[in-house]
Amino acid sequence: MKSVYLWDTNTVIYFLQHQFSALAEQKIDELVKTNAAVISVITEIELLSWRSSNEEDIITIKTFLWSSYIYPLDNDVKQKTIEIRKQFKLKLPDAIIAATALVYGKTLITRNVSDFGKIPGIKLLNPFAD
Repeated sequence: MKSVYLWDTNTVIYFLQHQFSALAEQKIDELVKTNAAVISVITEIELLSWRSSNEEDIITIKTFLWSSYIYPLDNDVKQKTIEIRKQFKLKLPDAIIAATALVYGKTLITRNVSDFGKIPGIKLLNPFAD
């Protein structure tokens, strides 16, 4: 299954913990039906190092990761990350996620449109927006 979307870490956590509003949940459910889960290696690292309070969350995360396609931190992503970091004040993980979306031509699913929206050419989908 192909995907035109790259998931930001915060969106994955909201999805796995069912923290979306009813409208956002509906949008995400439609995306999940027609698109494979695609993430950056940074999202994988952030999810696996997330301080979860219970074993069920850890199992849910590992199941999600097992079924996801994970983009590596390759040379193209590194170079784009460097460009982004030189121009914008983004944290390194966010810059890598943005670079991954740009290099692979994916729309980034995120709630953090204030930071990512500064980057020219990036396509964003905020499931919390009306």
